Amino acid sequence: MTAEFLTAPALAGMPHGFFTRRGGVSAGRFASLNCSLSSPDEPDAVQENRARAMRAIGRAPESLSGLYQVHGVDVAVVETPFAHDGRPRADGAVTNRPGVTLGIITADCGPVLFADARAGVVGACHAGWRGALAGVLEATIAAMEGLGARREGIAAALGPCIRQPSYEVGADLRAELLASDPEGERFLAPGRRPDHWQFDMAGLILARLRAAGVAAEALPNDTLVEEDRFFSHRRRTLEGGGPIGHQLSAIGLPG
Repeated sequence: MTAEFLTAPALAGMPHGFFTRRGGVSAGRFASLNCSLSSPDEPDAVQENRARAMRAIGRAPESLSGLYQVHGVDVAVVETPFAHDGRPRADGAVTNRPGVTLGIITADCGPVLFADARAGVVGACHAGWRGALAGVLEATIAAMEGLGARREGIAAALGPCIRQPSYEVGADLRAELLASDPEGERFLAPGRRPDHWQFDMAGLILARLRAAGVAAEALPNDTLVEEDRFFSHRRRTLEGGGPIGHQLSAIGLPG
């Protein structure tokens, strides 16, 4: 079975994919295309899943370079593929090398892939609400500029993530949002319970990308709702916990 992935029109011509949970070899709660190196899944199964993902978009399995994601703003400049046990602690990555494929792991957070086709620079970042507010999107764009990209030439695509109807948050997240963004109320709608709100994380990410001067689009998929296609941290929480898999998003330069 081939690893299933979605693509974004804005990134046409760039080898990329927002992978679903379909088309892998993992079993149980990790079924089937779990690509997380940090999960308690069978390591051989995860490596096979990651290799299948690369082959599905025409990339060499050994080109995949992921991150040890920490919900921060650090961005790695990747010149050569690195070993899985040498992953940098970062939430963004950029490269201008065709032999590198940048990978991001998510299960509700926003995977964002970037490309400046003319400059020959690509990027990827893991944007949960905390990282988005802290500036990981802007940091990734700046790192791409450091490799020769031009802001007005960068296209960005937000992949499957938890969407507003599924994302109820409490007063603590609302307070952090409003402290960071005086206009943050526009990303909140009344929740189903008192003192709770439905948070539009995708809207926040798109707004920040566009404010940074980047053309941005989003895939419409909701990771919580589409259980047969995506892993979801929030779904796991609602079901009482337990292990969980993660989906991969990846991009590289042609050639």
